[in-house]
Formats: sequence, C-alpha cells, structure tokens
Amino acid sequence: MIHLSLIGIGTGNPEHVTLAGVRALQAAELILLPRKGEARSDLVDLRRLLCRNLLDEAALSRVVEFDLPRRDRRDDYLGAVDDWHAAIAETWREQMSRHLPQGGRVAMLIWGDPSLYDSSLRIAERLELPGQGVEVEVVPGITSLQVLTAEHRIPLNALAEPVQITTGRRLRERGWPEDAASVAVMLDAGGAFQALAPEGLHIWWGAYLGMDKQCLIDGPLAEVGPAIVERRAALRERHGWIMDVYLLARAPLLSRTPG
Repeated sequence: MIHLSLIGIGTGNPEHVTLAGVRALQAAELILLPRKGEARSDLVDLRRLLCRNLLDEAALSRVVEFDLPRRDRRDDYLGAVDDWHAAIAETWREQMSRHLPQGGRVAMLIWGDPSLYDSSLRIAERLELPGQGVEVEVVPGITSLQVLTAEHRIPLNALAEPVQITTGRRLRERGWPEDAASVAVMLDAGGAFQALAPEGLHIWWGAYLGMDKQCLIDGPLAEVGPAIVERRAALRERHGWIMDVYLLARAPLLSRTPG
C-alpha cells in the first residue's frame, strides 16, 4: 500500500505550514519535490527551504526531486490539461515505484491547499501501481485567498452576500457572475478584469503572496486597474514568473470600503 499525503504548504511563508503538515512531512518515507523549470525555480527553492527547516538530516535523505512534465499550450485547453495530468500521474508512479517498491508513506508538498484550483487530487486518482493500492490523505493548507484577505484586512464577502471564486479565463469570457456581490479571481494569465466595466468596482490585488517579494495594490478598479497591469508585467519580467490573485466587489466589504 502507498499512503500518499497531499500537504498544503501555504503560499510562501514557512510559518503558514500547519502542525499537522509538519507531522505528515516528518512521517513520510519519500518526499517528492517537483521542479518546474528555471523560470519558476523559486517554487522548488521554497519547498527545499521548508524541508531543511522542518526535517532532520536523516529525513532530508528521503527527499527526491523530479522534473514536472510541461503542459501543451494547444487551443484544446481541457484536452491539454487531461493529457498533462496523465503525464504527471505517470511521473509520480515512476518515482514511487523506484523509491518505495514495497510501498510506504509518500508526501507531496502542495502550493496553497489541495482543494482550491489545484489538481493534485485529480492526479492522485489516476495513480495505478501494479500490486499496490493507493490511500490518499489531505492535509489542509492556507490558500492564496486567505493570505490576500488577511494582508488587505478584508473579508471575502459583503455582509450576508455571496462570493464566487472563478478563473481569469471565465471572467474574461463570461463577465461578472450573476448574483455575486464579490468575485475572487485565480489563474488569471493577466488583466482579465479589463473585460469588465470598471464603474462601481473595487479591487484588492496581490502577487507572490506570503513571499518576501509580495506586492499589494487596492482601490477603485477604474483608478488602479491600469497600474496593476503595468506592475504585473514589470514583476513578471523581473522574476521570470508570477502568481497573483485578486478580489473584486460591488458592495462594501467593511464600512471603510466603497459602496
């Protein structure tokens, strides 16, 4: 039996890893760290730092790095993602079979939390190891939306109002979701909010949340939207990659926010 722990590790601050996450990491016989290419080396560097801070020398010997397959950028987005997930599952299987042929406890460090716009659970569902079963454990982590609202000191929703979590792609294609007073946007390739009429909208934006390079901007969308687009492009150019998220609202979230 392979016991796979998907451990949410937050968004960049080592102090955001929960005690349950630490225990699961220390109990693992194999800790797999994905490499995503030089442009995003900060992500594996952070995972290395977490392991060095949380594990002793004996446990560090159980850390194995591997290269993550790349997604085909073809027009068939869902089909490309499906093929990509299959390739990742095969890579996971190869690593587990090579390093734990008799089974054991495996840990994967998941950015944010496995439940929110992360595909580790879908990939784990595809795992097939001949002669072995796979038992999956989820250790919750802090999401980018939690860090965003904490850093801006706001709630996600207006009082007694719904909030919708969506992607930049859907916001750009479908506009403002019906009946939503606030909208949290993830996985935006850049500036999907520009597809909206900005009047009456307020935005709270954050990039590299939890990291030392964290950047925050908020204000009326009509005023700060262009500045966010410009800052995002500059940060991507400087670091070679960017991870950002934002919240848009029509109704006041707190008495001091616009209404």
